[in-house]
Amino acid sequence: MMNQKLENYGKPITQTKYFKISAGNLWKLISSPGNLNDCHPYCRSNEVLQWNEEVHKDSLIYLNGRTYIRNFQSWDEGNGYTLNIGEEGGKQSFVIWSIVEISENKSKLSITVYPYLLAKLPRIISFLPYTIWIRPRLEKYLESVLTGFEYVSVNNIPVPRNYFGRHPWFS
Repeated sequence: MMNQKLENYGKPITQTKYFKISAGNLWKLISSPGNLNDCHPYCRSNEVLQWNEEVHKDSLIYLNGRTYIRNFQSWDEGNGYTLNIGEEGGKQSFVIWSIVEISENKSKLSITVYPYLLAKLPRIISFLPYTIWIRPRLEKYLESVLTGFEYVSVNNIPVPRNYFGRHPWFS
């Protein structure tokens, strides 16, 4: 599933959540066009730009108006995908969404982000800002996104916006 040169990105940050649904149902939840409209707690809108067998591309407008384009790089039916995300024409972060089947009605979803922020700086210079600013905010963001998908899988209704707290980058 990896076709990116990861040395062009910052240190990865991963969050994982277990779901009480089958891997197949979790795949349907994370792979349907426009799914962030229901599942993402910081999403104002998630519009499909192109969605077919070969190309998956959409826009994500956050609650604060920031607009990112998600350009999917690989699509592994039933297992996950990779994508680049960022402002159109701007720097991009690389993201991996991965599903693991635990049992018939239990699965695990992991999201790993290789952020572009501070990626070009030497580690000695980027260590402190990464540790105290980027990592905690990105971990909170990913946990909220995963919990939004869990909320929809349990309640079968859209997650309320900012339901797990506001986020300084996206609310």
